[in-house]
Amino acid sequence: MLHLSWQYIIILFSSGLLAGTVDAIAGGGGLITLPLLIGVGLPAPVALGTNKLQAMIGTSAATFNYFKNRLISLEVVLKGLLFGFLGATSGSLVAQHVNSSFLELVIPFIMLLVFLYTLYSPKLGLLDGRVRMPEQRFYMLFGFLLGFYDGFLGPGTGSFWVIALVFFLGYNLAKATAYTKIFNLKSNVIATCWFMLGHNLDYKVGFIMALGQMIGGKLGSQLVIKNGAQFVRPVFLGIVLLAIFSMFYRQYYEVIIPFAHLAGLQFAAVIAIGVLVILAIHLAIVCISTKGLSLPYQNMKSLIKTPPMLNRWH
Repeated sequence: MLHLSWQYIIILFSSGLLAGTVDAIAGGGGLITLPLLIGVGLPAPVALGTNKLQAMIGTSAATFNYFKNRLISLEVVLKGLLFGFLGATSGSLVAQHVNSSFLELVIPFIMLLVFLYTLYSPKLGLLDGRVRMPEQRFYMLFGFLLGFYDGFLGPGTGSFWVIALVFFLGYNLAKATAYTKIFNLKSNVIATCWFMLGHNLDYKVGFIMALGQMIGGKLGSQLVIKNGAQFVRPVFLGIVLLAIFSMFYRQYYEVIIPFAHLAGLQFAAVIAIGVLVILAIHLAIVCISTKGLSLPYQNMKSLIKTPPMLNRWH
């Protein structure tokens, strides 16, 4: 167990707060917290377990807030949770016997396709769209498939859930984000239990970060509830882009990344700064737009093409 100075406590709490906020909006909190935990000196299995513990608590706060504000129906996703549990368990068992290196090389390119598809579909997820698959069939199928992937490998699962909910069920991005939190919570609970049984948790570090996660989860979900799908879209694009950068960095850094020497803490700092920049710019734009001010950014809106929110949820 690490000896924690006040400086480390502040860093851990702050990273939990930032990760919880952005994760409740668009996922991707682990991009900040996992490199940080490895960077402060935790062994990889303990870092993974501690990351799941603090993420579970932050996701619980966000999920409860979404549920309280009626963005989530547990009846709708019950079969998805059941099949997700079966998928996650199957994926975890298969991962112990099958080499995942090929999939790890392919996933960054799939994430890049998700990013480009969302970027060049300017109205995607801003309002509820066309339903392409019955809800129950969708949750049974994707509950198992994405649960399996989450147990087998994991990175990008939240983004895959969001884009699948938007494309197949026609959910707007705010609603899709809320439902994604349930499946993230399910995965985090299962993973935390396994890491707990393996004694691969640092409870002191985990609970310090979890305090920040609880506040961040409530804050991020409240921003989504208040501002709707048009608030989620730019943050989702930014987080997916950072996830793609992170994946390419880990898999291909010797070829295409010029700063391959970055250690865990340095890499966490780079990602955290990127997340802060995305949030700061976007929050500033939201505040300015509500006051009716005109800025050059309005010309950039044509690139994202986010129209005024006509209807937040339906």
